[in-house]
Amino acid sequence: MYKILIVEDDDTISSIIKENLERWEFNSLRVENFSDILLNFASFEPHLVLMDINLPYYDGFYWCGKIRELSNVPILFISSRDTDGDKIRAITQGADDYIEKPFSMDLLIAKIQAILRRAYSYSDQGLNVLQYRDLILNVERMEVFHRAQEIGLTPNEGKILSLLIRNHGNIVTRTRLMKALWDDESFVDDNTLTVNVNRLRKKLEELGLEGYIKTIKGEGYRLS
Repeated sequence: MYKILIVEDDDTISSIIKENLERWEFNSLRVENFSDILLNFASFEPHLVLMDINLPYYDGFYWCGKIRELSNVPILFISSRDTDGDKIRAITQGADDYIEKPFSMDLLIAKIQAILRRAYSYSDQGLNVLQYRDLILNVERMEVFHRAQEIGLTPNEGKILSLLIRNHGNIVTRTRLMKALWDDESFVDDNTLTVNVNRLRKKLEELGLEGYIKTIKGEGYRLS
């Protein structure tokens, strides 16, 4: 069941949206603490966010940017602001779509279903391929392809590259990588992660992909 986070401070509108989402068998949550929406986002782990622009404390553009620092989850803006400037800003901030108030629930549901299909249908069908620039990673087979070349990765190397690709443009911290690779990173030597990253770098260099993984001192790694 898909989970949808409703970020709307009008109780009447958010209640109507939640009621209709549940009719369509979506699991939804209404944000109540607008001072820190990321807490709801992190704990609920939604598949899609419905985001109003005019909110208490910080506006929807702000929270869209904050969510984008953590996740690529689809974001659909719902707002009475109807200028092209607002729509352009929403898209450039990382939103996937925009719907103006007042709107019909049928249209909202249709947009939600379309976004969810685009975001998740391929993985549901078993297509497990990631791409960054001219690099392709087959996650299932743990193989990297570059032009006419390919090379196999160890499970840890594949997990590191997958996480970096899924978060390209952002820094992936060493702590986050260690948690992704090992169930309890407290028992893992920090140097073990460095060894795995360096091995991955060498394999990418064999494909002519030099400098793809950048070290951010004191923080972690990101793709160049």
